Amino acid sequence: MADHAGEHEKHESVAESVMDKITEKFHGSDSSSSDSDNDIKSSASAVKAKIYRLFGRETPVHKVLGGGKPADIFLWRDKKTTGYVLGVATAIWVLFELLEYHLLSLVCHFLILGLAILFLWSNASTFISKSRPKFPEVIISENVVVSVASALTKEFNRAFAILREIASGKDLKKFLAVIAGLWVLSVLGSCVNFLTLFYTCFVLLHTVPVLYEKYEDQVDAFAEKAEHEIKKQYAVFNVKVVSKLPKAILKYKKF
Repeated sequence: MADHAGEHEKHESVAESVMDKITEKFHGSDSSSSDSDNDIKSSASAVKAKIYRLFGRETPVHKVLGGGKPADIFLWRDKKTTGYVLGVATAIWVLFELLEYHLLSLVCHFLILGLAILFLWSNASTFISKSRPKFPEVIISENVVVSVASALTKEFNRAFAILREIASGKDLKKFLAVIAGLWVLSVLGSCVNFLTLFYTCFVLLHTVPVLYEKYEDQVDAFAEKAEHEIKKQYAVFNVKVVSKLPKAILKYKKF
């Protein structure tokens, strides 16, 4: 009986040792797999950090455009709404630019047509045995006006702060970029009127982002090369021209 109990205990100890080895093996494989997963994630993040993105963005194009419904319209996720918006913008441009319609005349004609239809409908309802049209009461909330004014004030203040920073002479690179941008706008303004320029920017806003999202890798590769070339030319300009400006000013003051 005692021999039988001893043999039973031996079998249990052997089984426990085998189970311990199996669990250690599984834990080792789990830790190794988790380590490999961590290595893969770290290597992927490192590769992602090395990939050049236009304007240094780290988020998808959809999030850069604000996300939600406006980004869906810009990226043609909602094709029906995007087509409707572009159609309305094109109709307005054709009316004012090609047909040379004036804004005041257009507004007055629409008001005349709308008021005439509603007036005739209200008076004719008694003869055709139909109820009069119910006109909604339109009231602009004071909170809406205050919130819009507050948002515009913040944007104007931010724009003035940026202009003050540029005019202070602290960042020559930003100053040259702004001057070049304003010069390009002045050239475009002399070639086309404001409405055509606004319509062109509106169409570009609804076409360039979706094309960039489609050919993102190719555009980013080309932009990286262009930025490298611009930085190289700016370094040459800085050495040959900008670095000599203080010396020239001091020589002028001595004379």
